[in-house]
Amino acid sequence: MRPVRRVLFADTIDSLDEYLARRGGEGLTAARKVDPMILIETLEASGLRGRGGAGFPTGRKWRTMVENRSFRVGTTVVVNGAEGEPGTFKDRSILRQNPYHVLEGALIAALAVGADRVIFGLKRSFEREVARVRTAMQEAEASGWSGDIALEVFEGPDEYLYGEETALLEAIDGRYPFPRLAPPYRRGLRSAAERHAGTPVGLTSAARVDMAGPQVEQDAPPALIDNVETLANVPRIISRGADWFRNVGTKESPGTIVCTITGSTQRHGVAEVMMGTPLRQVIDTIGGGARPGHEIKAVMPGVANGLISAAHLDTPVCYEDLNAIGSGLGSGGFIVFDETVDLTAVAAGVSRFLGVESCGQCTPCKQGGLKISKLFGDLSRSESNLRSYAALESSVAAVADSARCYLAHQHEAVMRSIMEHFPADLQAHLDGVAPSQEPYLVAELLDIVDGEAVLDAHFADKQPDWSFDEVFSGKLPADHLGQGRHGDWSFKPREWASLPDVVERERR
Repeated sequence: MRPVRRVLFADTIDSLDEYLARRGGEGLTAARKVDPMILIETLEASGLRGRGGAGFPTGRKWRTMVENRSFRVGTTVVVNGAEGEPGTFKDRSILRQNPYHVLEGALIAALAVGADRVIFGLKRSFEREVARVRTAMQEAEASGWSGDIALEVFEGPDEYLYGEETALLEAIDGRYPFPRLAPPYRRGLRSAAERHAGTPVGLTSAARVDMAGPQVEQDAPPALIDNVETLANVPRIISRGADWFRNVGTKESPGTIVCTITGSTQRHGVAEVMMGTPLRQVIDTIGGGARPGHEIKAVMPGVANGLISAAHLDTPVCYEDLNAIGSGLGSGGFIVFDETVDLTAVAAGVSRFLGVESCGQCTPCKQGGLKISKLFGDLSRSESNLRSYAALESSVAAVADSARCYLAHQHEAVMRSIMEHFPADLQAHLDGVAPSQEPYLVAELLDIVDGEAVLDAHFADKQPDWSFDEVFSGKLPADHLGQGRHGDWSFKPREWASLPDVVERERR
């Protein structure tokens, strides 16, 4: 498979001058010469879809922002760089290599939707990426390349939900990263309540703020949130046209996708591939295929969609085909499992991750999720029976009831896929013939070094209240609802664990 170099270049761009010398900036130059609606129409014609996981059409999102904009308070463009999906390392790879085309895409987005500010939402622990983005912004401001658009970096927490777009806005506004009910095109940043005297920012719940809408006389601005990879595609779409973007990929999923391959493969890595490339070919090209003497048993596209069985390894990597087999593309991160991996332990690990990271605003998601985690943990240790398995089935069926964000639906989707498509692994534990297994470590990728993925091993100590205390307090993160925590995020030094070590531990 020939390499594709649209978003993830072959080498590192070290300065704005170097970027401009290599024809960077052509999209922004072109954008400044046309009506903003031309930019939106070009994005719509290109078929670019969000690369953060949902795959929503980017042009349609931009148009919605314009339709709901405030003529009193400026819109903000937020770059979602809060990457935390297990098995994914593509946004950090892009930012380390070339933050300039992401910034250029954000500036074009600001021109299109009438924004006066661009904020990069990153994690404080992403020290290399923060440094790269800050340097790029300083160069852009010093040279005048960014024009009158203000540039900022927000360094947020490590919580998984921080990557959910409304929770990201909450964090930037100075509160805990809890998902909102109102979408960003109805409630962005700089909410009207913040400007009313005597209204503390930390208490501006959705019930206390004005909402953006298609009315001319309103103060509430929307916020445009786009993923790092999404915005990296924008400059060339504007400079080269929608047809250029569509000349690779599929009709419904045009362009390329940056994929991460980890797990039971010969090596781990990140690379850009054309949409529609068979999954098996992606695994072989990036990961070198299965380890010698082993076979791929399943592939997990992060913790947002159902697992992909070996029978579907030739499925094209694109939104429509992966959805058709009951899975999804997600953020392009694929964790590969061979026949030595017990998927009951994987289910327990995924369930623990999602149960811990749930904020607790929705009782079925948090309490039900933790119950699923316990039940799957018991099953993985061969300490379960038919009665507890029935309780597990009913808990999975109810976990997404009244959910305000997608996390609970993720929980249900991954658990159902394992229960329905890999029943033999579960039955072996019910029958007492499978050895006891601790939950598989499912956690954020910290880095990929010399072809080896490095996981956040310290996640194993994280409690459901988001603390790292030795004993769970019994409280929920949502107990802090309405409290500001801006500038006071608590961080625990991360412990690195190589993925091969984790896999070997699971085998034992």
